[in-house]
Amino acid sequence: MPDENDPNDPPKPFPSRRDEGAELAVAGTTAEQMARALDRREPASSRLDALSQKARDYARNARSENTQRAYESDWRQFSSWLRRSGFDPLPPDPRTVGLYLAACMESERGREAVCVATLERRLSGICWRYRQLGQALDVSDPHIATVLAGIRRAHGRPPVQKEAIFADDLLAMLATLENDLRGLRDKAILAIGFAGGLRRSEIVGLDCGPDQTEDGTGWIEIFAGGGVDAFGAGKNPVAKPFEAAIEAPQEAGAAIADGLEGSRATNEGGLLLTINGKTGWREVEIGRGSSPLTCPVAMLETWLRLGRIAHGPVFRPIARKNAGVGTERLTDKHVARLVQKTALAAGIRGDLSEGERKRAFSGHSLRAGLASSAQIEEAHVQRHLGHASAEMTRRYQRKRDRFKVNLTKAAGL
Repeated sequence: MPDENDPNDPPKPFPSRRDEGAELAVAGTTAEQMARALDRREPASSRLDALSQKARDYARNARSENTQRAYESDWRQFSSWLRRSGFDPLPPDPRTVGLYLAACMESERGREAVCVATLERRLSGICWRYRQLGQALDVSDPHIATVLAGIRRAHGRPPVQKEAIFADDLLAMLATLENDLRGLRDKAILAIGFAGGLRRSEIVGLDCGPDQTEDGTGWIEIFAGGGVDAFGAGKNPVAKPFEAAIEAPQEAGAAIADGLEGSRATNEGGLLLTINGKTGWREVEIGRGSSPLTCPVAMLETWLRLGRIAHGPVFRPIARKNAGVGTERLTDKHVARLVQKTALAAGIRGDLSEGERKRAFSGHSLRAGLASSAQIEEAHVQRHLGHASAEMTRRYQRKRDRFKVNLTKAAGL
């Protein structure tokens, strides 16, 4: 009889969980011992499942939701074109991608050709998708690089920039909002967005403190003079006034007014934002204004107090029926719609048609306005806006008074 462990026999495959139980039973193991053996393996499996889910969550958070939505849309359009043209998506073929780039620049069936910036983003979305599939697309291949260079040369145009909102424009926009709860929230959004030079995603991503939500991208701290908040609450400046407002609203309101008035008198303190933006973590300081009616910090404090917000997202939706403040976070689309609506209501750029004015303003108008208005060193503006380069900061700066500096006359002509 051949030996049961003959070295010439092929190795046994690793047993499945069912096979493990069968082998234990054959060896004379009791059912209770089998259960304990399998239970020892179960926690490890559960931990691996949890780690896998956590890794997927981290991978999804590698890019913003807007970028992910754009890339997914880019891939759907590319996949649809591949099907109509009879090409396979795998493996990635630079020649096929070059043909797609050329096709995007043609107008057909009422569809206009895309701009160069949109085409470049679509190519980024296609590359991103192929990386997720474990397939690399070489964008330096001549079938892609040369075609894209020719498209840039033939169709390249200066970037279409959004109109900047300056300080007097902002005041006119704030005046169009009511003083109800929704209006107070929107005033705080516009004022903080302008004074902080924030992206719309950074505005709605703010929390009342650190580590309060999973989807938060930053938090706020409100300070009076001397590096502490108006209530002496130190590192948790929002919780104390909120708790006081619950117990004694009138006394809390008076304390808030006294704290604001004292900090304004010395012109010290303000709002500190800690933000995780596109270029990493940065701190943004927003000082107090000269008047409560124009002070971004005072507007934010009023919204937090009347909205009874002490934890979680700073800016939240308001129910239509009972005007109650929700618990979820506003989307960044609200900021864009708010800027457009108030700019139209304030009559800014009245020389344009209504459609042109709506297209001229967006959430970036607030950042562009601050970058263009701040008469300080460019390095400070760059750091405040969170730009990686001074060139990017210059792109945000708009000329309001053209020909104010006349180099022709300065040269002697």
